[in-house]
Amino acid sequence: MKTFHHIGIPSAKVRPGETCLQEAGLYVTDCNASENRIEWLRFKEGSPLPAVLKTTAHVAFTVDDLDAALKGQSILLAPFEPFKGVRVAFILEDEAPVELMQFAEQSPSPCCS
Repeated sequence: MKTFHHIGIPSAKVRPGETCLQEAGLYVTDCNASENRIEWLRFKEGSPLPAVLKTTAHVAFTVDDLDAALKGQSILLAPFEPFKGVRVAFILEDEAPVELMQFAEQSPSPCCS
């Protein structure tokens, strides 16, 4: 099953409450703090993430089985764990990035990219 989780929007603006994902060269806000489930993304210079994520908004969905959800998809970013208990991957649907997220049973539902 796939369920809407958030929309991620790249921005250059520094926002309160950002979390730094050092390896990704990225600052993210918590979509749970947004009435409309917006996660703001601010990229550090030299971020290793794909250019399309730095310039194009993405939509994120939770899935029960990330590996199964990736079968037959155009993978933009292979599965990784940005937060403990959360596995994510990015795919491309045409030219739009889509984030797929799988949470461990006991994990809360943080916003992450």
